[in-house]
Amino acid sequence: MSVALGPDTELIGRARETAALRERLLSPGVRLVTLTGRAGVGKTRLAREAVRGLGDAFARVEVVDAGTLPAPAGLPADGRVLLVLDGCDHDVRGPAADAVVALAAEPRVVVLATAVEPLGVYGEQLLPLGPLAVPGEGDGEEPHSVASVELFARRARDADPSFALTLENSAAVAEICTLLGGLPLALELAALRLRLLPPHLLAARLRGRTTVLAGGPVNAPARHRSLTALAEWSCLGLEPAALALLGRLAVYEPGFGLAAAGLDEEEGLEPLMDRGLLTVVGEERGELRLAVPEPVRSHARARAPEGAADAHAERYRRLVAAALPGLAGTGQDRLLREAAAESANVLAALRHLHERGDGEAAAATVLGCRLPWLAQGRLREGLEWCDTVADAGPLPEASRARLADLSGVFALALGDPQEAVRRHRRALALGKSVGDRRQNALASLRLGAALLGSGDTAGARSVLVTAHSALSTMGVTGATAEAAVSLAAALHAEGDRRKARDMLLRAEETFRRSRDGRGLAGALRALAALDLEGDEPEPAETALREALRLYETIDERTELPGLLEEFALLLLRSQPAQRPRAVRLLAAADVLRQRTGAEVPQEWRSQAERARTELGARLDWPDFATAWAEGVRMSAPTAVAEALSSPVPSRRTAAGAAAEAQSLTPRQAQVALLVAEGLTNRHIAARLDISEWTVVNHVRQVMRRLGCTSRVQVAGAVGRWG
Repeated sequence: MSVALGPDTELIGRARETAALRERLLSPGVRLVTLTGRAGVGKTRLAREAVRGLGDAFARVEVVDAGTLPAPAGLPADGRVLLVLDGCDHDVRGPAADAVVALAAEPRVVVLATAVEPLGVYGEQLLPLGPLAVPGEGDGEEPHSVASVELFARRARDADPSFALTLENSAAVAEICTLLGGLPLALELAALRLRLLPPHLLAARLRGRTTVLAGGPVNAPARHRSLTALAEWSCLGLEPAALALLGRLAVYEPGFGLAAAGLDEEEGLEPLMDRGLLTVVGEERGELRLAVPEPVRSHARARAPEGAADAHAERYRRLVAAALPGLAGTGQDRLLREAAAESANVLAALRHLHERGDGEAAAATVLGCRLPWLAQGRLREGLEWCDTVADAGPLPEASRARLADLSGVFALALGDPQEAVRRHRRALALGKSVGDRRQNALASLRLGAALLGSGDTAGARSVLVTAHSALSTMGVTGATAEAAVSLAAALHAEGDRRKARDMLLRAEETFRRSRDGRGLAGALRALAALDLEGDEPEPAETALREALRLYETIDERTELPGLLEEFALLLLRSQPAQRPRAVRLLAAADVLRQRTGAEVPQEWRSQAERARTELGARLDWPDFATAWAEGVRMSAPTAVAEALSSPVPSRRTAAGAAAEAQSLTPRQAQVALLVAEGLTNRHIAARLDISEWTVVNHVRQVMRRLGCTSRVQVAGAVGRWG
């Protein structure tokens, strides 16, 4: 076998793609495989690595540049020839396609082509190659295990042998890999810069423009020596209309939707997508999320048409304003998810409005982001934007009052009720001169909630009674229900549980009627607290489960940690066998709250600490540590799924549960209890010092005698034993 492959090159994070390409080339009947992907993604390296491992499958392997017109001379008497046709791009694409058609007359020739877009030849099989995974794309991943980070760290050590990935620099390295979109060539060029800049300064420099990276090997093609050259080469040959569209879309932050950008699916997108100049980065309810990848985005944005940034900012200002009426009603779940998906573009628009001095438009955008930012957990960011816009320049007093009021909402969500009280009082003082009764009533409602959080129950009740009455008189139904929930909390704190329940039930009905899921979840949580105080865990659990499902629907982040903790404490009370699950939920809640920057009230922190201490005492330390580590790695959706997958307690009588327990032998009962704790067969075998096979048999007997078909049902049955 004759192979002209050149020197070996290290390939990182491409094991799956290499195996898939080899399998495709070895498949009978395959004549042409085109490895497609944008410039700098590593097509040539992957092709050479895949070919290198094909062994004796081909009599000869040749690697040629597509700039020549290949024709394998002197075919071997036996066996097939594999021709690697590298770089079938731009002006070379047509001749390369013609050459491939000519080669089709010889059935023993298999062609592997590399190109930024398909050759368009009949019988062509495509194998798209995307960039390496970046941090944040996997649930609970360790940074060093992410392919882009691994490549960056390896190349950084090549440039500076003293470099090591540490806790101190891992966040900056992760940001670099994300800013560069996992593009291998960009990562290698960035790693070389660590000779001059530490990771955090390099990340800061790349935030503005990735095309500053240069310094590739002198023996590399010109397009591989800098990201500017790579971007220019990527855009060669585009039609003027496609170039103009690319410039307009480059202003958008990655992850924008077609509707948000005002595009139809057929509106000139195909040429950009074929070349990888416009990529799909996700999907939200059936709509594709798109991005112009780096470095093309930095290059095209610098050449964007005049006014592109203004048009982008105006589009998102209008989108925020249009969504506002539906956020508290029927369209809440859809609108909140769309707002989360477009959050980067909303922030970019807000920055532009602020920088060009359009204070009123910036203020309106911030105010329109109240519920989306609360749901997304953007609390510190929201507070800072309220202050930034309010302090920037002249604004109507009404806008200043509303910004002060909103800043108090964020302060309370961050766990600082005293600061929230101060801000809401300022909002009321500003609002008095404006004479906006509705806004003043809303500010009073939020002041009451802040007073309640600060421990001033009597003051909170007095303010909330007034706010509730005023909002009800004005017919502001959603805010009236919100006031009722806060007032019920004050009444509950003062011991008037009956009146508190009446108010909560009316609020629940209002939220259900208006389909305000976030408001309904809050009312259900308050009702659950009353049920638990009255020793009624079953209706409390039903309410909390519904609240979890509602938060899942709107992708809620600010209130979710508290709800997960409430559910975990309920599990400890009603289903002691679910202790490992409770540990996981408490750990997940702890991490998710840290991401919002919120502080937990001291009383609740003490309650959670007591629960953790109790769990640590009742579970073996390895089991507790394992469950805690599992919870720490959970994303918000995973944590909700973990809570909702806990068995629902049966309404059987205690006598029935006792009879159920007595149907097992003592050893089977031991095994059932450990199954309910979430232990695997192997862990149970180690705990009881018996063989794993014996555990399997015991589990089967337990399931048969209890009439269960799964381990989850066994856990539910054990939970009924008390």
